[in-house]
Amino acid sequence: MKLNYLALSMAVSAALTLSACSNDDDKQVATPKRGEWTAPVNQSGNPAAINSWYNAGVDSVASANSAWQKDTAATALSTGKGKAKNVILFVGDGMGMSTVTAARILEGQITNPNGGEEHKLSFEHFPFTGLAKTYNTDAQTPDSAGTMTAMMTGVKSFAGGINIAETANRSDCDSSKGKELTTALDLAKMAGMKAGIISTARITHATPAATYSRVPERGWENDTETAAGCLDIAQQMINYDIGGGLDVVLGGGQRNFTLPETGGRRADQDLTQVWQTTNPTGSYVTNRDEFVAVDPSNTSKLLGLFNSSHMDYEADRVKYGADSEPSLAEMTEKAIEVMQDNEDGFFLMVEAGRIDHAHHGGNAHRALKDTLAFSDAVAMADKLTSDDDTLIIVTADHSHVFTIAGYPRRGNPILGLVENQDGSLQTAADDKPYTTLGYTNGPGASASFADGERVDLTEVAVQGVDFQQQAIVPTGSETHAGEDVPVYAKGPASSLVRSTLEQNEIFHIMNYAGNLLERANAAQ
Repeated sequence: MKLNYLALSMAVSAALTLSACSNDDDKQVATPKRGEWTAPVNQSGNPAAINSWYNAGVDSVASANSAWQKDTAATALSTGKGKAKNVILFVGDGMGMSTVTAARILEGQITNPNGGEEHKLSFEHFPFTGLAKTYNTDAQTPDSAGTMTAMMTGVKSFAGGINIAETANRSDCDSSKGKELTTALDLAKMAGMKAGIISTARITHATPAATYSRVPERGWENDTETAAGCLDIAQQMINYDIGGGLDVVLGGGQRNFTLPETGGRRADQDLTQVWQTTNPTGSYVTNRDEFVAVDPSNTSKLLGLFNSSHMDYEADRVKYGADSEPSLAEMTEKAIEVMQDNEDGFFLMVEAGRIDHAHHGGNAHRALKDTLAFSDAVAMADKLTSDDDTLIIVTADHSHVFTIAGYPRRGNPILGLVENQDGSLQTAADDKPYTTLGYTNGPGASASFADGERVDLTEVAVQGVDFQQQAIVPTGSETHAGEDVPVYAKGPASSLVRSTLEQNEIFHIMNYAGNLLERANAAQ
């Protein structure tokens, strides 16, 4: 299923005069223009795509903009429609509010062992903050494919599907045909902008894949895992040709692009060789040394695949040596340097994918260290861009069942055991100490008990990188949580991030700030 430039161009052009199908028959009736822009095919005007999601997002942004116009302080900090030349979306995968709080304290304690609570991460200095509701159309507690689809297309959809309308069925190739959704990155490329994707996960994993691909099953990352009739995610990335294709792609997942003889999983062809043939003036890199050597001023395209699967956790990247893989901040810096010379601006998505994976493993240490690396990447982007022409949104796709509990004293080591105000260990009803951080469920539950009793943590290195926090419900993998996640913003139209948002409204804020759809149509 290759959705090419011509097809998407026709879709956007048609959207300007698109009529909505009646719920009663297939006759087309005129649809009035909504808000200040119209919608791509399958997002609005097609009942099969549940256009109420898209239309509600348009109306919400219009309403919020009207309200903010009455607030001179807010409008002084945030200009309106079409003022963003560049749009950067940062996604901390699984970075719920408790993760932000714990990471903030950890970073503060690194510089001030007796404090930490008063510290702020880079994005916590942003002027506008809101909350996003993360549920999928079929799930109270969501998955990353459905949540990122909401943020990238402006409509909510089902868990496990990537940029496919909710009336399709997961893992059903035939049911997804004709229900493909247009993304913010698609619109940016049509508008002449450059586009980049960065992730510490496999670049074919759900969150990064939702910027460029359309597939009813997030697991279809290579041709050996995909149902007949649908194109795998890696192939869709290589085939992506809207506006000349993707300009920067950096992350893990090399195995989904290469053949078994070089450690890959494909059966058809080596897609890295295809990319290099298609982009003779581009740079393909596989380690940090090659990455550092890339001259942004002399590079038309950049593809970096630094690990067979996911990239290393930040704690392990440092342990293995700084030259093993580039940091998230370094990748963010290089991507902006490659794309910032484009007069039409750029769209960049940066994901800290391994926060989520560490939480699934019940391992707070790695999750928090990756959150700090994420904060460094946000700081880098903020440093290299201007609030006058760059909208930066920082958020998460979902949360985790991760808690900060007990009554630890201020300054208590956030990764340590709970201490009373006098420094003595606080104990539970079983007279044994417990950690400040814990999980409701996860693999840590199995290691929490021995012979029916909770393990005594007094002599355990609970602050060590490999420690799994204790949990209550034993599960092979800790689960996502369903509460709202924070959204931070600065730059043009950032004041539209306010109150409690439906997650799909994030697309509409980016669309409004960059005037993406109207620019895309005007460029055709």
